[in-house]
Amino acid sequence: MKNNNCTIYLVRHGKTDWNNQGIIQGHTDVPLNIEGEEEAKELAKELNNIKFDGFFSSDLLRAKRTAEIIAVEHELAVKTTKALRERHFAHLEGKPAKLLKEISKTISELEESKRFSYKSHPLVESDGELMNRFLIFLREIAISNPNKNILVVTHGGVMRVFLILLGHLTHGSEVRIGNLSYLKLESDGVDFFVKGTKGIDIKVENI
Repeated sequence: MKNNNCTIYLVRHGKTDWNNQGIIQGHTDVPLNIEGEEEAKELAKELNNIKFDGFFSSDLLRAKRTAEIIAVEHELAVKTTKALRERHFAHLEGKPAKLLKEISKTISELEESKRFSYKSHPLVESDGELMNRFLIFLREIAISNPNKNILVVTHGGVMRVFLILLGHLTHGSEVRIGNLSYLKLESDGVDFFVKGTKGIDIKVENI
């Protein structure tokens, strides 16, 4: 019997100059570079045989433009929201991304019950704060779109914490979530199941 789950393709945005330079972006509105634009076009070709019923993205330029490139062949507009933004990194934005590994190591050494509430700085979003806004939106999308295919463009940090929450990664995982990697999810609006991936080395139940 066919379920009424929504299928969500959760995509990381294309490359930016700050990605190539290893700089923390957060809410800083860095656009796609030429490489990012071209790679987004390649992913658009790969996904062109899927009938998408809606496109959503973070309102940051790098995510919005990625979604627009993929959506153009489907003749659908992209709806943007702050709920899909990258973590707010406050004073860390513009600094070397290697600092995030140090923070991740600190979190991995905490008791499990304290990891999602840990804040490296009062203005930096915790994992829990990040997931609260992200999951509310993603669940609304799933509930509103049963039996439909929806593409959502977000950010690498969001996807990493989401996979930790689902039990596919840990805070100390070295798994890389590259630009334009994606998760194929199924959701009934409450639970999320990873059914496939591209560019992310985790074990999933493929369909």
